[in-house]
Amino acid sequence: MDILFILVPLSVVMGLVVLGGLWWAVYRGQFEDIEEEGRRIFEEDKE
Repeated sequence: MDILFILVPLSVVMGLVVLGGLWWAVYRGQFEDIEEEGRRIFEEDKE
């Protein structure tokens, strides 16, 4: 039962880290044009 005093705050901190990483990726524009990146992969082989 004592382990819950460690695991609950740890899981909250890990959740905040994940949300912070997602916010950072959205803020930096990682998800703005996903379709272009898919097309770029196919166009690299044509050179």
